[in-house]
Amino acid sequence: MADAGSASGRKRLGVVGWPVAHSRSPAFQNAALRAAGLTEWRYQLLPVPPERFDETVRALPQAGFRGVNVTIPHKASALALAERPTPRAAAIGAANTLLFDPDGSIAADNTDAPALIAALPRSAAGATALVLGAGGSARAAVWALLDGGAAEIRVWNRSRERAAALCRELGGTPVTRSAPADLLVHCTALGLGAGHQDLDGLPIGPDDVCDYAVVVDFVYREGGTALVNAARERSVETVDGLELLVGQGALSFEQFTGLAAPVEAMREAVGLSAS
Repeated sequence: MADAGSASGRKRLGVVGWPVAHSRSPAFQNAALRAAGLTEWRYQLLPVPPERFDETVRALPQAGFRGVNVTIPHKASALALAERPTPRAAAIGAANTLLFDPDGSIAADNTDAPALIAALPRSAAGATALVLGAGGSARAAVWALLDGGAAEIRVWNRSRERAAALCRELGGTPVTRSAPADLLVHCTALGLGAGHQDLDGLPIGPDDVCDYAVVVDFVYREGGTALVNAARERSVETVDGLELLVGQGALSFEQFTGLAAPVEAMREAVGLSAS
């Protein structure tokens, strides 16, 4: 990614999604900007429907934007829009970070993948994993785990063909049911509610979390998701979606600004305890 110093006049950042009102990114990114002394910079929500994604993103540099994060449902579109994807983003087939360069080109990266590996309480090397979902986050998870040396990845999705397509492109085995593994990585949009009934669309129930040593949820909500709470109640190790959100956001912050991310300020802004 290009050096942020070459675009010092651009002091706007944001997160593009549809919907995006729930995003906690502005809270911790603006806290990071303040902690880093970048008081003239601002990070904001950018609700953009899919049919307006390309034209809106291409117009952002002229509006003073240095870069943006990208979330559901735009991660594949973000990669397609970029002239200069990193090898990691290109291999994953999805991007969550776009950087606007002075020459008008758009660079893309995927920081979800390294954030997942960094957040795991144990090494991915030799591990088995069940990944739930086949969208941008699932693609990052499968690629990251395989890159980290995982021994076996199984992928479940409500559309078996989407799971099969992901596995053909990245590796792994499509499955139609759950089975025990070292890691369970949830990457679907389900589970935003508080009750265990919100697991009904998944191939697991609350007691099934005991089949996994670590439960990872890319979804986050105040008070924890149904999946994370089910795991915590049964003393299963968890990685909460907020941990992943801050992790990927810290890596994006460094690309946007060229400065080290003030991670503790970011964590505090979303109510995470000191690491």
